[in-house]
Amino acid sequence: MKAIILAAGTASRLRPLTSNTPKCLLKVGERTLLERSMDALIKAGIHEFVIVTGYLHGMIEDFVSQTYGESIDVCFIHNKDYETTNNIYSLWLARPEADGKEVLLLDSDLLYDGQIVERVLADSHDNVLTLIRHELGEEEMKVVMDKNGAITEISKTCNPALAAGESLGIERMGKAYTTALYKELDIMMNQEHLENTFYELAFLRLIAKGSTFSVLDVTELFSCELDTIEDFENAKQRIPAHLF
Repeated sequence: MKAIILAAGTASRLRPLTSNTPKCLLKVGERTLLERSMDALIKAGIHEFVIVTGYLHGMIEDFVSQTYGESIDVCFIHNKDYETTNNIYSLWLARPEADGKEVLLLDSDLLYDGQIVERVLADSHDNVLTLIRHELGEEEMKVVMDKNGAITEISKTCNPALAAGESLGIERMGKAYTTALYKELDIMMNQEHLENTFYELAFLRLIAKGSTFSVLDVTELFSCELDTIEDFENAKQRIPAHLF
C-alpha cells in the first residue's frame, strides 16, 4: 500500500503563518504537520509515498528529502495550477501512481493521533473512511448515514443536523475502488471541468454507482482541524502530552 498525500494548497486563512511556509510544514511542538503524519505512516508500515505539491513546492520536496533521505520511496507530483484548482485536481494528478492501486489518501495538514492510521490499516474492509463526531457547522465535510450505517451523502452543504459527523480526511481505498474513482474523475476533469471542487464529490457520485466506504469512527482518538490561526493556537493547547 502507498500513501497519497495532498499538499498543494496555499492555506490563505492561516496567513501570515503561511506567507512563506506551506501549511504542512508548520510546526506543532518540535515536528511539522507533514512530519507527524509521515512518521505515523512509517510506523504503521507504509514506506511508499506520493506527495502532490503546489504552493512553495520546493520547500516540501527539500524537507522530505532532508528528513527521510532514502529510507522511504517518494514520488513528488507538482500541481502547477494549485491557485485555481481544489484538492480533487491534485488527486487526479496522482492517477499514474494510484489508479488500480491500494492506497491511503490523506490531506497533508492533519494533526492526529497516529493510532488512527493503525486502525484504518487493521480494518477488515477494503475501503474505509474515518469519521469524527462533534458539533457541526457549515465548514465541515459532513457525512450522512442511513440506519444501517451506509453513507448516503458526503458534502459541506448538507444539513448538519442530519450528519453523523465529519470526515477526518483519511481514506483507505482498495484496487477496485481506485479503478472506479479514476474512471469517475476522468469524466469530472476532462468532460465536466470540475477541477475546483472537493474530491468528496467523486465519492458521492460513486455511491450511486455502488462503490462506497465503510465508516470507521475515530472520535475517541485525538485529531484537530487547522484552518485558522485560532485553530492552530488551540491545537497547541489541546494536543495530548504523549503526542506533543
